[in-house]
Amino acid sequence: MQENSIVLSPLGSPLKVKDVAAALGVDASTVYMAIRNGDLKSFRVGAGRGTIRIPRAALKTYADERGIPTETLGVEL
Repeated sequence: MQENSIVLSPLGSPLKVKDVAAALGVDASTVYMAIRNGDLKSFRVGAGRGTIRIPRAALKTYADERGIPTETLGVEL
């Protein structure tokens, strides 16, 4: 896993795909695949296709299920 930078989203607000990708040290396409496979819960915001947001609790669950220490993510969960 790569060295992660801290994600600067207000505490409690859902995360963007790019923020989750940075926290996990993966490409955004990997996050989209996890969402598509049902491994990572998300929701859409906005009109039309909207944008995808990931609840912090969903990221914590995803990390816990895979044995990823949440303190290494650089995100307040």
